[in-house]
Order: sequence, then structure tokens, then C-alpha cells
Amino acid sequence: MSVTKRMSIGEVLQIDHGTANIFMSFGMHCLGCPHATAEAIEDACAAHGTDPDALVEKLNEYLASK
Repeated sequence: MSVTKRMSIGEVLQIDHGTANIFMSFGMHCLGCPHATAEAIEDACAAHGTDPDALVEKLNEYLASK
């Protein structure tokens, strides 16, 4: 499975909890907050001033390496 910008942080964490470190490296430390389960990655990136394409790329690289 590959990650898209329209997926929520919660969805990605359900696929692999190891992705938490990647989210945190992009400044997203509130992985357990309600927004993490409802908000799309691209919306969370906009709120945190982060590049969603770079984040999705890192997440997919991580998942492909497993």
C-alpha cells in the first residue's frame, strides 16, 4: 500500500506505527490528537508549514524498505 496526501495521519499510523518518527521529524508531534485521525496529510502539512509531497515521499520510502 502506498501513502497519499489525502490519507489521514491515523490511517498511516495504522499501516505501520514506525511512521510516527517520520511525522515527528516533519514537526507533527500531536499524533494522538483528534485532527490526526480526521485531517488529511496535506491539510496537516499546511497547518504545520510542511511540504506534503516530501512527507509522503519519505513515508512511502520507509514502507517500501520493509
